[in-house]
Amino acid sequence: MEHRVVSLRLPVPVQDVLLALFVTVMQVQGTMVRNAGEVVQRPLTDLGNLGYLLLIVSGMVVAVRRRWPVPVFVTAALASLVYYGLDFPDGPGWLGLFVALYTLAAHGDGRRSLVTAGVGIVVLAVVWLITAADIEPRAAIGWVYFRIGASVMSVALGESVRSRQVIAAEAQERAEMAERTREEEARARVDAERLRIAREVHDTVAHAIAIINVQSGVTAHVLDKRPEMAREALRVIEQTSSRALREMRAVLGVLRDDDGDDNDGRLPYPGLGQIGELTAKARGAGLDIELKETSPVAALPSAVGNAAYRIVQESVTNVVRHVGPTRVTVVLNPGIEALEIRVTDEGRRPVPGDDPADPHLPARHPSGTGGSAKPGRGIA
Repeated sequence: MEHRVVSLRLPVPVQDVLLALFVTVMQVQGTMVRNAGEVVQRPLTDLGNLGYLLLIVSGMVVAVRRRWPVPVFVTAALASLVYYGLDFPDGPGWLGLFVALYTLAAHGDGRRSLVTAGVGIVVLAVVWLITAADIEPRAAIGWVYFRIGASVMSVALGESVRSRQVIAAEAQERAEMAERTREEEARARVDAERLRIAREVHDTVAHAIAIINVQSGVTAHVLDKRPEMAREALRVIEQTSSRALREMRAVLGVLRDDDGDDNDGRLPYPGLGQIGELTAKARGAGLDIELKETSPVAALPSAVGNAAYRIVQESVTNVVRHVGPTRVTVVLNPGIEALEIRVTDEGRRPVPGDDPADPHLPARHPSGTGGSAKPGRGIA
């Protein structure tokens, strides 16, 4: 039904033409009816039907009121000045002028349009009052004040409509801007989540692969000579890979959450409580690792705990990959506003009989993207 109503609306130019015809007929017919049977000072037919011509011009000019609001107002105002200045009979010949004043205020540019309308009304009021100085009967001068008041009301109504349109346009613009902002924020959150998942996957896989690489090298090196040690290395590989798979499921689970349950079958993100388990796995990879941890002053946010876990994990992974068996000290010192993390290692320990070219032993020099493991500290 709404679509039908919209489709039946006439184009704006057609509406203005119909309005101009209506105003013209009302001005001409109304003036004729009002003065029928009365003796007037100057009939409409005087001066070559000039009275009719002025009423028709001031009415038909309304047809182009939206396109040229200022010229339409000037034309209607001049027609009114000439009409009443030549003492043509009074009547509803001011309808076109009122429509022109309304259009000037409603479709103008605000202050300048109001100034133009105000100056025009002042000039019209002065001429109307001067020409009505000797009007008879004297009570008829009330129509002059009516024209002045109606002119002011037409401008006020047009300005009210313009103000509402401006407010509506600003509200629409703010709504569109808010929508764009929400979309940008949503994209930013998606990008941040993707980056977080990529980091989680990198940390989990890199740490697991580093330990598995060391343990598989140890297994290949001692398989024939010390089978018990090889069996222990394989057990560490199994535990490390199993833990890595569980962490991968926890990280990637958010990408395939179809039932809305964020914790169904997934592990929580690792935090400070899992650093002990992390150091235990590092010992299985051949590190002599010591964890020194003081009690936090206050409960730490889960994001801080997860960041601390990943920092320690990355540091230990670098030591395993680039240094090999050595002594490592991990110090966690929670403060009021910061969490201090120090991971230090003593460098590679020379082992008699090691062949530097043995591919099963950890590299003596840093390689890859992890960088060398050096004494250092981080603040989370």
